[in-house]
Amino acid sequence: MTLVAVVGARGFVGSAIVRALRETAGVEVVEVTRDTYAFARTGTYDVVVNTAMPAGRFWAKNNPIADVTETVQKTADLFYGWKHGRFVQISSVSARCQLDTAYGRHKAAAEQVCSGPQTLIVRLGPMYGAALAKGVLIDMLQGKPVFIAGESRYGFAPVDFVGTWVAKSFGRTGLVEVGARDSLSLADVAQHLGGRIEFQGAVDHQEMVDPDPSFPAARAVLDFLDERKTKS
Repeated sequence: MTLVAVVGARGFVGSAIVRALRETAGVEVVEVTRDTYAFARTGTYDVVVNTAMPAGRFWAKNNPIADVTETVQKTADLFYGWKHGRFVQISSVSARCQLDTAYGRHKAAAEQVCSGPQTLIVRLGPMYGAALAKGVLIDMLQGKPVFIAGESRYGFAPVDFVGTWVAKSFGRTGLVEVGARDSLSLADVAQHLGGRIEFQGAVDHQEMVDPDPSFPAARAVLDFLDERKTKS
C-alpha cells in the first residue's frame, strides 16, 4: 500500500488529485488541511504532494513578502521537515513565463527548493472544473473586465484530467508541464460567449511547452462555459 499525503487537499487542484487517488488501487490517501497539518507532519509517507501554494497573481504582486512565506518557505518546510520517499510539487507555468512578476519568481524559487532525484515538479496552466469559483473564465462569464490582453493564448485543461495525470505519475521525476495540447486566445473565448469583454493589460501566454499529444484540446473549455451559462 502506497501512503500519499496531499497537502492542500481541499483546494481546487488538491481535491481533484484526492478524487483520482481514491480511485487508484493500492493507494491510501491522507488529506492534509490547515486543521490537520500539525498532526499530519508527524507521519512518514511514501509520497508527499504539495498543492498548497497560493494561486493569486495579483495578491502576490501586492503582498510579495507574504507570498514568499506562503510559496517558498512552506515548500521548504514540507520538503525538509516531513518524512517522505518521493515529493511532488504542484507548480505553475508562471515559473517559466512570468519571471518578471513576484508570483512567477516565487514559484520558480519553490521549484529550486524541492528539486532532487526523488522529486516530480508538475507545472500547470489554466484549468477549469465544476468547483471553479474565480479567475479569468469566471470574470468573462460575468462580463467583468479582464486585466490581460485579449490576444493572450491560454492552454485551458480540465482539473480532473490534471488530477488523474498526477495520480498515475508518482514513478516519474524531473519537471513536466501538464495541461492542454494546444491553446486559444482569450478574445476567442469572449467571442464564443457573445458578450463584450473589456481587455486591459499585457500579453500573457499560458501555454504548455512540448505538450503530450494525448493531452486534451483547449477548445473543450467552451463546452464547460456553455454548461455554466445554462446553469446560471
